[in-house]
Amino acid sequence: MPIDPLRIGVVGAGAMGSGIAQVVARAGHDVILADARIDATTKAEADIKASLDRLVEKGKLASDMRDATLARITFIEAPLNDVHAYRDCGLIVEAIVEELAAKQILFAKLAATVAGDAILATNTSSLSVASLASAAVHPERVIGIHFFNPAPVLPLIEIVPWLGTKSELVSDIVRLAESWKKTPVVASDTPGFIVNRIARPFYGEALRILEEGVADVATIDWAMRELGGFRMGPFELMDFIGNDVNYAVTRSVFEGFFFDARYRPSLTQRRLVEAGFLGRKSGRGYYDYRPGAPIPKPNENRGEGQIILDRILAMLINEAIDAVFFRVASPADIDLAMTKGVNYPKGLLAWGNERGLDWVNSCMAILQYEFNEDRYRPSPLLRRMADEGRRFFE
Repeated sequence: MPIDPLRIGVVGAGAMGSGIAQVVARAGHDVILADARIDATTKAEADIKASLDRLVEKGKLASDMRDATLARITFIEAPLNDVHAYRDCGLIVEAIVEELAAKQILFAKLAATVAGDAILATNTSSLSVASLASAAVHPERVIGIHFFNPAPVLPLIEIVPWLGTKSELVSDIVRLAESWKKTPVVASDTPGFIVNRIARPFYGEALRILEEGVADVATIDWAMRELGGFRMGPFELMDFIGNDVNYAVTRSVFEGFFFDARYRPSLTQRRLVEAGFLGRKSGRGYYDYRPGAPIPKPNENRGEGQIILDRILAMLINEAIDAVFFRVASPADIDLAMTKGVNYPKGLLAWGNERGLDWVNSCMAILQYEFNEDRYRPSPLLRRMADEGRRFFE
């Protein structure tokens, strides 16, 4: 693989694509950035410049480095009708709309245009890498390189080979990601990979608690922030991400796991999406962001808040342990992914050690008994380790 120097193509000039272009250009690569939408790259150029300007103002980047970074990016102004602009790239990262058919069409076009040894990467957060590789000539050169938004800020990258990816390509991409000053973890090609799989209960169980009437939105968010140490509560975070985006990822993971009850989407979230209450970007979501809207106050009862935290935390730890059980990634990479990708206050497996795996197993058993739902089944590995008194990382 021609790593240094390497001309990199980025397809899609939205927030993620422009962020990826900034990251790799700052690392010294020449970049081609294009988009099918009119004026998308014009906006991307302005956004990248503004981002780099902020770094200069904060003293984190020299002005000549800013100028050099911008000069390395070629912004294709015309809407992307063909992919010949990428013909000389050694690595192309797609960051287009999260739709399987659209990505497959793009991969087929790219594979027929670029060199046979060029690497085709997808930034998908939840779709099958294998399904994208199937559309490409020489599918063995296809791999997932999943950045987290905002790409210039968050350090994590999930490297996702499919069953047919060349084995040496994984280590090559890991080294390349490290040269970008990123933190790579290797995940198997399963729905949601590491982060979007394991994080589902953070949203899903919070929604379930809300739907049961146990607590309101503000109280659940307060409990997770104040008692759990999370930077944002689940409803704040869903409003920040966009309820349409969060719901789409949940649906994708649910369908990818053959409708496993553990990942079932929430009807409450579906109704918000149908109503256009998408969160901050639409002015309304779980909270009302319109001028003059009242700010809801939480019930700051620490005992009740601890019950909320314990329920969501047990679900999260169980999900992380199940990811180990099904060899989604190594225990070390799982904890690294959750702290570096979504800023959890602790790695979930380490948190399970701290609380005690017997406590986690007991919480899951109580929930499963109370609700009699497969949603709350303990991972086989959790039961085994709790029975044997074992811990992770020993």
